[in-house]
Amino acid sequence: MPVAELNPQSAIRNPQSGGEVVVSVRGLTKVFKDFWNRPKARAVDNVDFEVRQGEVFGLLGPNGSGKSTTVKLLLGLLNPTKGHIEVFGHSPRHVQTKARIGYLPEESYLYRYLNSRETLDFFGNLFHLNKADRNNRSEQLLEMVGLGKTQTRAVGEFSKGMQRRIGLAQALINDPDLVILDEPTAGLDPIGCREVKDLILALARRGKTVILSSHLLSDVEDVCDRVVIYYGGKIQAAGTLKDLLATPDTLRITTPVLPRETLEQVLATIRKDITTGEVRVDNPTQNLESYFLDVVAKARAANETSGAQSGAKVAAYLRGNESATGPNVTNKVLEKLSLPQAAQPVPAAKPVLPSATPVVDDKKLEALSQAIQPASLSPKGAPTPDTKPVDLSKANEKLSSLLGKPK
Repeated sequence: MPVAELNPQSAIRNPQSGGEVVVSVRGLTKVFKDFWNRPKARAVDNVDFEVRQGEVFGLLGPNGSGKSTTVKLLLGLLNPTKGHIEVFGHSPRHVQTKARIGYLPEESYLYRYLNSRETLDFFGNLFHLNKADRNNRSEQLLEMVGLGKTQTRAVGEFSKGMQRRIGLAQALINDPDLVILDEPTAGLDPIGCREVKDLILALARRGKTVILSSHLLSDVEDVCDRVVIYYGGKIQAAGTLKDLLATPDTLRITTPVLPRETLEQVLATIRKDITTGEVRVDNPTQNLESYFLDVVAKARAANETSGAQSGAKVAAYLRGNESATGPNVTNKVLEKLSLPQAAQPVPAAKPVLPSATPVVDDKKLEALSQAIQPASLSPKGAPTPDTKPVDLSKANEKLSSLLGKPK
């Protein structure tokens, strides 16, 4: 991921307000019920908003205010109690639409025994990317999220921050048009946070749509064009950050360092027109994030680390520079089922003899059956071919002489 700029606010861009509507929500309500079908919690209550192409849209609110429930409704993981949702003009459960979405959940649910490369290869297979595209994108993504030197380590050995990095990479493997990030910077160090924000801005500049749910207000302030603030399942405030954060009754003037005489003249002129309020003069300061990044950048030049590193530039295919974006992954399974199957070559059949009754040598068959027929099954009194007839009278005489009985 790209290294941060010293002034995060300088990265704010003008959103494509005239873009097509990607997400449309009208009267969205979700009520969770207990075992007896009684209303238990109204997580989302009559919510309306739209998200347009190329926009970074923020979902804000305290814990339990309905942000994650809204995200799950947008993904089709939950059914709304009432209301209407459209994503790319279709229902959230539309199968073809899901191929255009990348999702990073609040918790990284990854197979712990796969390494980083195998994890991305697995998710690339789900989108039917060919092997060359999977390898190319995996290499770019791992470098981008700072895990290029940990490709052979099992994901189960990663820290929480490193798992968030590989989770972000899997959310982008299909080059999605809509990226939904639920707490993307949770567990990340300040460098990773800044890189994630730079990545979000890069995606938006390319025309991607990003929905960001976060508790870190500074992150939202740095990247979002518009936000909605939830409380109790309802939207309490909505609009652009410029409109929501502006203080219309206060004015700030920033100038280079002035000589003391000039400064006193300026203050005297200002105080003539001010009857109430305070006039304050101080030096502008950079925020802690910018200062931290500057210190780490200087330390990196002279030191090595075995942990996660600062990522490289945004992956080429995410910037739109990839010459071949890979196959169209939209509903490949249904497409294969609907297309007529190509005729498979039939192997040459062995020559079949005519179906006439085969010629049998009766004499050989009779001899063979007599040779294997047990003596006990022979007709009574009929000798088998290998057995001579026995003279019973001579046998009785011999037996009597042996027993000493008269003949």
